[in-house]
Amino acid sequence: MDLRKLKTLIDLVSESNISELEITETEGKVRIVKGGGAAPVQYVQTLAAPQAAPAGAAAAPAAPAVEAAPAGHAVKSPMVGTFYRSSSPGAAAFVEIGSKVNEGDTVCIIEAMKILNEIEADKSGTITQILGENGQAVEYGQPLFIIE
Repeated sequence: MDLRKLKTLIDLVSESNISELEITETEGKVRIVKGGGAAPVQYVQTLAAPQAAPAGAAAAPAAPAVEAAPAGHAVKSPMVGTFYRSSSPGAAAFVEIGSKVNEGDTVCIIEAMKILNEIEADKSGTITQILGENGQAVEYGQPLFIIE
């Protein structure tokens, strides 16, 4: 999609009363969602169907990237919001890699609609990975921690 057209769409959404706009064209799909400040844009480009290779030429198939799932139990986000590792800026994080947690212990906070929601471990064990970035947006079902 043309950058000028994309900029125009963002301006239209930010200046109007609509909160979300999605447009699908042959070269891709654009979804603009108005937030509190600037309107974030999600741009998904779909590729055209592969063309047949000329006679005598062999086309190498592209291997899709496969990400291995982390071993252990994943503590997943129960909501969409902003991920925080501590109760306030400058405070110690609830958990670090190597921390022992019991089921029900607070592992992080997710802010959703100006409400701070404490997220608890749903399994006892040791934190082996921290998958969320402090202050970053998280999606529903997104893995935040790995407990083994």
